[in-house]
Amino acid sequence: MNRLQRRIFLIGTLPVLATSRAAAVERRSKLPIVGYLALNTEPLGRAQLTAFRSTLRELGWIAGRTVQFETRFADRQVDRLPALVSELLALDVDLIVATSSATARVSKSATSTVPIVMLASANAVGEGLVASLAHPGGNITGMTLLAGPEIASKQLEMLRKIAPAALRIAFLMNLRNGSHAAFAAELVSAARTIGVQLQPVGVGSPSQLDDAFAAMTKQRAGALLVLSDAMFLGERRRIISHAQVGALPAMYSQREFVDDGGLVSYGPSLIDMGRRGARQVDKILRGAKPSDIPVEQPTKFELVINMKLAKALGLTVPQALLLSADDVIR
Repeated sequence: MNRLQRRIFLIGTLPVLATSRAAAVERRSKLPIVGYLALNTEPLGRAQLTAFRSTLRELGWIAGRTVQFETRFADRQVDRLPALVSELLALDVDLIVATSSATARVSKSATSTVPIVMLASANAVGEGLVASLAHPGGNITGMTLLAGPEIASKQLEMLRKIAPAALRIAFLMNLRNGSHAAFAAELVSAARTIGVQLQPVGVGSPSQLDDAFAAMTKQRAGALLVLSDAMFLGERRRIISHAQVGALPAMYSQREFVDDGGLVSYGPSLIDMGRRGARQVDKILRGAKPSDIPVEQPTKFELVINMKLAKALGLTVPQALLLSADDVIR
């Protein structure tokens, strides 16, 4: 084929190529769009996002072929969430995935029609996100970390066993987290039974963490319990560093804290919840209504202990706790 023949051939194929491209664009435009909203930074939320998307892929939802993803990370700035939700809604998303209580609340406030699936919420019923676990009602379902704040008392008991000399225990709470008041009340009740003094320390933003730990030092706290919160998870390295500088034995709610050098954690697996949340998204994309899908509670609780740090702090972890641990870092 000479140059002229090639040119004629290419000219002849242009309408076909244009039609093919137009068809591809049309197919893409008809794909369901899943909006993914996270409070933290992309690096900090990558593991859960990867687990979520890989599970959807196993269920047949392949990015660019059978589904589109629009991800938004607020970089730990709560005030950015309303604008990010508005961006997703402007894209006409078919569903919003909310990775925390904060993102779930903002999403619910922004729409009463677009389905919302929570990958994690501190207390879905207590926070008013759903009517009940079995019958959520409205446009929201998903995963909740707890049916109630009872886990806090168990965390306090474990921390007391690991640090028996700590007669005054501080607990860090987020003043902007609607579920933490119930957790605080649970801890006050448990503290009476265990026989320790509690020091509630509240913060409303990451900028207040330095002052919070200064207050713990001033009041001579002997240990620390950090309540489950997306902001705390995002600031975990700072929190861990403060606890180590103050030689505070600290209990956390997610193993990510221990993976980054913290002492001990007890709570649900966020990765597992991401996978289970993906299965709920699959149901909705196939036609189910959020109001008909029960909110699920964790089935996998992890106890993770950092023995290297325990030894550095001069702590003796009871053998019973070590035997019941899911993971021990030595």
